[in-house]
Amino acid sequence: MKAVHNGNLSKATLLILAAAVVSLATQQIKSLVIAGRSGSADVIQQGGRNYVDVQGLASITQSSISFNGNQIALTMPGTIANAPTPAAPGFSKDFAAAAIELMSEIREWRAALRNAIEHNYALNEAWHSAARAGAQQALGMASIAVGTTSDKSAFAFLTIEFSTMNALSEKYLQMSKSMTYIDPSSLGSDPFNQKITACAHSLASMAATNQFFDDGSCR
Repeated sequence: MKAVHNGNLSKATLLILAAAVVSLATQQIKSLVIAGRSGSADVIQQGGRNYVDVQGLASITQSSISFNGNQIALTMPGTIANAPTPAAPGFSKDFAAAAIELMSEIREWRAALRNAIEHNYALNEAWHSAARAGAQQALGMASIAVGTTSDKSAFAFLTIEFSTMNALSEKYLQMSKSMTYIDPSSLGSDPFNQKITACAHSLASMAATNQFFDDGSCR
């Protein structure tokens, strides 16, 4: 009985080995090479897919391997594992401060214009020139402070805002010279004034999020 048992065991072992050989025979072993790199890694093709030997791939690429639970991490040379994605740059500190100063100058300029129209005060070149000079100086400081891509894009809108305010002020200056009365409600419906308001709101939102965006308000 013992001899028969050993014989059956030997036959079973042979059958298992034969099955393993047949299984391996169905897997086509190839090699993976990378241009400009020495060495190769075994590739097994099974079920229509290719599976590369991780150790071999690491050797070719001179990478390091680490294990974390059921995960295998392959770190390429020159890379930092788990490095965070860098955030998109926003506005530089100096530019943001200069932009706020410019918008403050434009706000005071427009408030003075509104006050003159509402109370029917005469406008003159001296007032217009002084208001424009203050805003223009602030615009120049913003230009010097441009450092990031967001700064550059926002500066273009600040320039438009300054130019629009200047056009609005000049418009009512000329009206004041030729008219004895200007309807106070005309400022609120003026296209220049509406554009200044919309652009100011857009720029304020950019400052709050520290990111440039173009919603069409300043164009």
